[in-house]
Order: sequence, then structure tokens, then C-alpha cells
Amino acid sequence: MARILVVDDEESIRLLYQEELTDEGYEVETAANGEEALRKIQESKFDIVTLDIKMPGMSGLEVLKKIREVDVELPVILCTAFDAYRQDFDTWGSDSYVTKSADLDELKSEVRRILQRSR
Repeated sequence: MARILVVDDEESIRLLYQEELTDEGYEVETAANGEEALRKIQESKFDIVTLDIKMPGMSGLEVLKKIREVDVELPVILCTAFDAYRQDFDTWGSDSYVTKSADLDELKSEVRRILQRSR
């Protein structure tokens, strides 16, 4: 069973992603900020990380850089409500970029695509 770490400062988003991805058959853990996410990544193995870009403290882009320093192979899907980040050079280090929506089909599709690619 694939393990996913959902990183978002909004509890409602974490819970929604956790519920939806669990329903898809994945084991899901959550982190409320970048520091918690990095700690969990060091302590445990994940197959994918979904990462919010705009978070207080350490931004998602800062977390992405630190993840790449620790594990360059760990797939990261950036999730944000702001489509403008798609053109930001710093987002290119991610494996995918998904604009947040009430419809999680795009996120689920990207998770499946990345998992199939990595097997």
C-alpha cells in the first residue's frame, strides 16, 4: 500500500485529502507545517508528498528544497489555490503541480500517474 504525506496548514484540507486518498486505498499521514513534514520524512518512508505552497513559517517551496536535499527521488506534488505559481522557477523541482479545487480528480489522477511511473 502506497504511503502519502499530506502537508497543508489548513486542517480542513488535510482532513479532506486524507479521507479522499484513504478511500482510494492509500495510507495517509498529515503534517500541519513544513517542520513537521520534514521530521516525518526523516522518520518514515513515504511514496508521495502533497505539499501546499503558501504556509506560515516555512513555505512549501522552502520545504521542497529541503526534501530534495534529503531525498531527490521522493515524488512531490505541489498543491496551491494560486495558479500563478505554475510559472515560478522554484516549482520546477516538483513532480507535479495541482491547483486546489473541491474536485480532487486531478490530484488523484496525478497520484496514480506518479505511483505507476515509480514502480
